Amino acid sequence: MPAVHPFRAAQYATPAGVGRGDVSSRIAPPYDVLSSAQKQALLTRDPANVVALDLPHVPAKELGPPSAYENAAGLYRQWLSSGTLARRDTPAMFAYRQRFTQDGKRYERCGMSCTLDVVPFGPRAGGGILPHEQTFSGPKEDRMALMKASRAQFSPIFGLFADESGRGSAIVRAVMDARPADLTGDMGDRVTHEVWTIDDDATLSAYRDALAGEDVFIADGHHRYNTALNYLGALEAAGSVPADHPARRCMMVLVGMRDPGLYIGPTHRVLGGMAGYSFDNFLSAAAGSFRFEPVAGGPAELERAVHTLTAMGPIRLGMWDFASRRGMVAIPTSPDPLAARFADKSKAWRTLDVAITQHLVVEDICEPKLNAGKPVKWAFPHTVAEVEEIGSGAETGAGGGASFAQLAVILRPTPLDAVRDVSRANELMPQKSTFFYPKLATGLWINPLA
Repeated sequence: MPAVHPFRAAQYATPAGVGRGDVSSRIAPPYDVLSSAQKQALLTRDPANVVALDLPHVPAKELGPPSAYENAAGLYRQWLSSGTLARRDTPAMFAYRQRFTQDGKRYERCGMSCTLDVVPFGPRAGGGILPHEQTFSGPKEDRMALMKASRAQFSPIFGLFADESGRGSAIVRAVMDARPADLTGDMGDRVTHEVWTIDDDATLSAYRDALAGEDVFIADGHHRYNTALNYLGALEAAGSVPADHPARRCMMVLVGMRDPGLYIGPTHRVLGGMAGYSFDNFLSAAAGSFRFEPVAGGPAELERAVHTLTAMGPIRLGMWDFASRRGMVAIPTSPDPLAARFADKSKAWRTLDVAITQHLVVEDICEPKLNAGKPVKWAFPHTVAEVEEIGSGAETGAGGGASFAQLAVILRPTPLDAVRDVSRANELMPQKSTFFYPKLATGLWINPLA
């Protein structure tokens, strides 16, 4: 692993002090899951919510006007000068716990916020930074414009490390067991956020030693890490960048893969914009590639069937037609349906539900047979409730909009083992392959790059 470091974070000032007390009204979900309405709701609750800095343009999947990023940067500097935000005098790492309930089970996900050396993606001696998903150009342009204007990293990247010995997680949890949290937050979404500031040399050194030699797998934040690389590259192209320049490090929250609080949810697909689409046309076009079993009920019943009908085989996709409100479980007619096209990829990659959706369902069926070879439109909801919301014509943080939704593909979560294996094979999954729930909060720390 590239070396981990404490950093002089900028944090909100409260009556309890900088980086202390309750900041519930000022933290936000990451920029890439928020709609315009959700952003406005956060600002209505508190005009000093970090979303004013981190989401200057909606949707963040595309580059906005220069004034949007300049205004966010100006507001950031104003908050620093007014005392709304203040930068720590001494570097620190931050133990971070998220408590939440999912599927009736209580979880506590524990990690450490720190900075890591910015190094190119890929395996390296002593540990590398390993991606697992492809990225889009639009979000990287948006993040780059914001970073250039503000000279700050507002939102942490979520990284995983194997932690076979359990030492890294043990150090984090020992801090949490020793004293109450310094900083807390609750956005009203049934997830609590707790932070412990760590600035003693003994604990910092122990954590650094525990992570020596580990790979970091990017769980969430591929676009943000790409942006850190591109930002440093732009500075180097413009002139000499000192070895201690803050842009040589980026902010991450690191969680051990053995942490019992890790939960991965699904990222479904909603497809639209197909000129020749009807559900019957899709079923006919897909007949040589899939067999279909009808499922009674709505998207929730279809999702349940995808999880439980194990006798149908290891690869199972749910297909939901919004117009007719019919659902089918789709089972590939081949146990390795992408083998001929992607012989150079591992079988672990070729049999991912998300890879089969992108390359077989969309690229081999929907685009050539139902849309005259043109690209389809995508949305990436995480719940069947959001699938239904997009189907009703709503624009959500996952995409959507009026007259958009035609076909939903209901998927199971990508297994954690697959994330590790595909990353170590130096392969990339399709975009939006994983959903680590809950998202990290934005606003607990800001990493200044000036």
